[in-house]
Amino acid sequence: MNMQTDLAAAEARPPRAAVNETTEMATETTLLNPRFYTTDFDEMDRIDVTPVRAEWDKLIASMKSDPNRSHFKKTDAWNETDWENMDPELRKELIDFMVSSLTAEFSGCVLYKEMKRRGNNPDICELFNYMARDEARHAGFINDALREAGIGVNLGFLTKAKKYTYFRPKFIYYATYLSEKIGYARYITIYRHLERNPEFFIHPIFRWFEQWCNDEFSHGEAFALLMKTDPRLTSGINVYWIRFFLVAVFATMCVRDHARPAFHKALGLDIEWYDREVLRKTSEISKQIFPIEIDLENPRWERGLLRLRRALGDMDAARARGGIGGAIGKAFAGARAGLVFAGLYLIPVKRNAVPENPRLEPAY
Repeated sequence: MNMQTDLAAAEARPPRAAVNETTEMATETTLLNPRFYTTDFDEMDRIDVTPVRAEWDKLIASMKSDPNRSHFKKTDAWNETDWENMDPELRKELIDFMVSSLTAEFSGCVLYKEMKRRGNNPDICELFNYMARDEARHAGFINDALREAGIGVNLGFLTKAKKYTYFRPKFIYYATYLSEKIGYARYITIYRHLERNPEFFIHPIFRWFEQWCNDEFSHGEAFALLMKTDPRLTSGINVYWIRFFLVAVFATMCVRDHARPAFHKALGLDIEWYDREVLRKTSEISKQIFPIEIDLENPRWERGLLRLRRALGDMDAARARGGIGGAIGKAFAGARAGLVFAGLYLIPVKRNAVPENPRLEPAY
């Protein structure tokens, strides 16, 4: 892994000829693709962790000890992947999964690194330094796997070419907390399934998921503590924003997963079961900080997700057609998707009492 080189390369845009297909994939900004974010770093620098000091110091001490510092290295368990003779549809979807995962990890690295660079608050800078370190390892490890197939992502180009979305700090907290926790739930669900069914290890990278997802879990714990420093972040009108991000993150995951049927079949995973299991885990975990949860058992939820997948599929088909007809079809499908999302948002939520101490440990 050569993550330091990748990060250094981000200081200057490489020539266009250096950009391959996977780098183009990672650079795309669509409704479902992972995004790069920027925020009000001065506001984040003013965070006072005094209300959660005891738990904060424990978490930072754990991160500082760097329990996974030797984990992201290839061992004898890393067997070669026959990319050339792989089923073409599986190859396409496996690459899509890996590029999407890399982009999400590297997005976190870029955001956390920038917070550490701009900040003066020692507590916040230390946290984001450790999280940037972890995400850099994750992204670099995935990229090493892609390089084996000759399709590594040019991270330097990605840093310069990817569009950045501005989110207020509180939106960063909600979105990133859920991203980290749902990442944990996804990785551990895949890993436990493959533990029981090792014949479905379609790529060696999945053997590294257990400790990997514990990094994701601890990052989510950090954002839970950040939200706990200010009760206003999880009360009042902000509960409506929490509800928005719960629906958006959950629905995006489900739609994206259904776009990879060959990938999940090769893993021996039923997509419907997998998505329900991941959302159940994430919903249970998020009770540590969020005062509401989506009613995943409400039949309107499953029906809405199905309609959303159809609307977004129609959007993609219209975009591929192009021309005036394609533009009209895309706009119509987009309006349908917006109405479906509104319907998902309006499903009555469940309420729960947030514990005084939000800290959790991985349990799945």
